[in-house]
Amino acid sequence: MSTFQAPKGTYDLLPPNSATYLAVREAISGPLKNSGYGYIETPGFENVELFARGVGESTDIVTKEMYAFETKGGDKLALRPEGTASVLRAALEANLHKGGNLPVKLWYSGSYYRYERPQKGRYRHFSQVGAEAIGTEDPALDAELIILADQAYRSLGLRNFRILLNSLGDKECRPVYRAALQDFLRGLDLDDDTRRRVDINPLRVLDDKRDSVQRQLTGAPMLRDYLCEACKAYHEQVRELLTAAGVGFEDDEKLVRGLDYYTRTTFEFVHDGLGSQSAVGGGGRYDGLSEMIGGPALPSVGWALGVDRTVLALEAEGIALDIPAATAVYAVPLGEEARRVLFGTVTALRRAGVATDFAYGGKGLKNAMKSANRSGARLALVAGERDLADGIVQLKDLESGEQTPVALDAVVDEVTRKLG
Repeated sequence: MSTFQAPKGTYDLLPPNSATYLAVREAISGPLKNSGYGYIETPGFENVELFARGVGESTDIVTKEMYAFETKGGDKLALRPEGTASVLRAALEANLHKGGNLPVKLWYSGSYYRYERPQKGRYRHFSQVGAEAIGTEDPALDAELIILADQAYRSLGLRNFRILLNSLGDKECRPVYRAALQDFLRGLDLDDDTRRRVDINPLRVLDDKRDSVQRQLTGAPMLRDYLCEACKAYHEQVRELLTAAGVGFEDDEKLVRGLDYYTRTTFEFVHDGLGSQSAVGGGGRYDGLSEMIGGPALPSVGWALGVDRTVLALEAEGIALDIPAATAVYAVPLGEEARRVLFGTVTALRRAGVATDFAYGGKGLKNAMKSANRSGARLALVAGERDLADGIVQLKDLESGEQTPVALDAVVDEVTRKLG
């Protein structure tokens, strides 16, 4: 037994369960690859100021949850707690927005880190797949991204999720609402931390999950009553496009999300089978983020979907993904000459695209066949000295038990034929 264990709040992905996580990542990224989004990968850590400015200094992510540290050279860095700020920073640094083809459409997949109280569905290390459309203000883009996420979840077989939708206004109408909300919140019985939040970002108080706060929010001014005509028209277009595409949603006037950079469209995917950690993903429009981190005006929209929580949602609905066995053919040599010959056959099968494994370690026939069955292989190749003298190997169907001799030089063709 090792004396080391995974750090608190983290997990190891191990076979065979890891295959489900890979399948979920593929399912989420599939619609994006089919819609003009190119893959981007950013470092696991960034300048701490990127997140302080972009995500927001008043957010729990920055004030309480970010893993920040100083390097030996004095640089102040942070493990990335989310993906959008990093992706936008990389796009700006590479001048992708100057290529003349806006929006810049990018998707990513990776690990993120937040120092939180570990519980089911909430980890200190977690995995997300995300997408960003940078540089264009268009309600069709907002609708596109929501539709693509809906398509990804439905391709996995998920049905019991809901899409919550709201508009957070823009720089014209939100300040007026912010002032009205601050006036209301300052009359409530709130703790000192929440009162400070009222001064910095009062919308985040609406997102407070504590009953003691939520009970006092009855009668709070609603943003929908303060939206300017442009924001109302924009939001209505998003709603109409989603409806026309057959994507259902629920209007949620209290939906804020936990990041400061959102403007106008904001949305969340929730699954009621996950208990308190019901959000499986979400996103929205962030038209001012580029300027916040030192770039030009680049209206943008994006989302991130949690791989971990999507897997939990599959479990909640009792969905088992149809994942092919890691091994299709298992080779069992009997004797040294058979080891040499069958190893060459295994290599040829792999080059032909057949998932093939080999009985390593000189196992006897009985133990080797047990390993073949445990591998999930459909076929076994068995050969001994007598078989080799006749120029054949035995091809055994591990489902039916049927065994037939096959000429050595015809193994690849026969195996591929049987596997279809």
